[in-house]
Amino acid sequence: MIAEARDGAQTLLKCLEAGGIEYMFGYSGGAALPIFDALETAGTKIKFVLARHEQGAVHMADGYARATGRPAAVLVTSGPGAGNTITGIMTAHMDSIPMVVISGQQVTWMLGKDAFQEADIFGITMPIVKHSYLVKNTDDIPRITKEALHIATTGRPGPVLIDMPKNISQGVCNAPLEAEIDLPGYHPDVAYDVNEAEVIAIADAINRSKRPVILAGHGAMLAHAGPELKELAETCQIPVTSTLLGKGIFPESHELSLGMLGMHGTAYANKAICEADLIMSVGSRFDDRIIGQADKFGRNATIIHIDIDPAEIGKMIKPDLQAIGDAKVILTALNKHVTRLQTKDWLAHLDGYKKRFPLNYKKQGGLKMQHILDVMDQLTKSRAVVCTDVGQHQMWAAQFCKTEAPWDWISSGGAGTMGFGFPAAIGAQLGRPDDIVVAVVGDGGFQMTLFELSTAVLQKTPVKILILNNHFLGMVRQWQELFFDNRKSGVDLEGNPDFVKLAEAYGAKGFQIKRPADIEKVLTRALEYNDGPCVINCEVVQEDNVFPMIPAGAALEDMIIEKPKYRMEKPVGST
Repeated sequence: MIAEARDGAQTLLKCLEAGGIEYMFGYSGGAALPIFDALETAGTKIKFVLARHEQGAVHMADGYARATGRPAAVLVTSGPGAGNTITGIMTAHMDSIPMVVISGQQVTWMLGKDAFQEADIFGITMPIVKHSYLVKNTDDIPRITKEALHIATTGRPGPVLIDMPKNISQGVCNAPLEAEIDLPGYHPDVAYDVNEAEVIAIADAINRSKRPVILAGHGAMLAHAGPELKELAETCQIPVTSTLLGKGIFPESHELSLGMLGMHGTAYANKAICEADLIMSVGSRFDDRIIGQADKFGRNATIIHIDIDPAEIGKMIKPDLQAIGDAKVILTALNKHVTRLQTKDWLAHLDGYKKRFPLNYKKQGGLKMQHILDVMDQLTKSRAVVCTDVGQHQMWAAQFCKTEAPWDWISSGGAGTMGFGFPAAIGAQLGRPDDIVVAVVGDGGFQMTLFELSTAVLQKTPVKILILNNHFLGMVRQWQELFFDNRKSGVDLEGNPDFVKLAEAYGAKGFQIKRPADIEKVLTRALEYNDGPCVINCEVVQEDNVFPMIPAGAALEDMIIEKPKYRMEKPVGST
């Protein structure tokens, strides 16, 4: 029997399909033409989505992965096409999101000779990928593709780059589609080994504690450790706070939930950390947004750190106890050794803080972002997939949009990438077509990737694009007000378009909210519209500030509950 003739591009797509890839997002170009042609000839069921910019394509793959827990692929051409993926790859790398990015490349004999649209994307992306490949032999494609998917999705996930020269993708591949992985230095399987002594030591510390707090991070989400985390919290009666990216790993309506902690977290979560005698981080890397001043963080507490990545242990906070491995596996073992704690007084104390420092806002004085987000959360019963951009609206969404389940909160954390929220929502909607997906964006970030309205319209994705439009780069303006004598420099977004007309020009539906009285009526209509994407432009008050707030570089104890009446010193860290 004669084997079916395949070129490298067809082989690549068949191997991606065998590895579970459902969607590929991208933008075509010369060096990637053989792969784009293979989309028509290889006979796979991979769905290709043509974005309007390579950055948007990577954010779509990112949003798909965050909403489904499964990786997607990205396909772009060489040179500027590959270069345009950098922001998206960095965003995914910072937040440990699995994806495979395939870039077309000049033919191998022209590499290093400044050929047309040649760029060393292998070298350029080296700091922001989990691993990368430059394919030099067509017969290596099955092995490399299988390895790329394995690396992207195991251990601590992340993006993997495959740089594919044109002569390799259009050359004949004689290798079988099935290939063995050859990664002698990569052992993610150790994450599933349990060090029983470490687990027992952690259990003993928990069982002795009087004022414990669980800090749940994105790593717990990636490990699918929600049930085990909930069992631990309920068994021991321990309150749970989460990082920005950990929202949803523990239901925020639960009586033990403290919501999000950190720079713009709840006052009661931050106060709990300050007063705890034990803090157990599960899949949180103790980033600067949640610890404030490292030497003051949890200074009265026993610190426990559970993480799959040994590089994170002791990087920011030196723990008293640690366990390196998969959070689900470790929590499963831990739950066998813990008992109900005497935390009734501790929980009552924290409930007092909840009553004293609730998340609230004044409905008087114009249209408020908080009011809009609060109503949207009520209308969707906290069940929408919320994808945010970056800025004030992101923090208010984190506060007022309660997240009840894993994978329902999608936001750029480590990189803080403006322009992320809308294309990520397109990817999320394609991955979860039966769910309500809302992109919460500001007028600044939305304009960075708004051209993906074409993609959303063509794909008929019923994404609700909620533009909280204050005509400012709101978070930067807030810092200028608080720390730079209100000198507004580079933040006035004068010249914004009419977003409703813009939506209609792309073939999307447009809605407008200008008064508090219109919020529920207009949002209800938008949520019921499912013929494609819709834009809801909300003309909110121009100058409002997010509180609580911990200035960058300050300790959690220095949290500001409301606008200060005194001039504040310039912070050391970034916004």
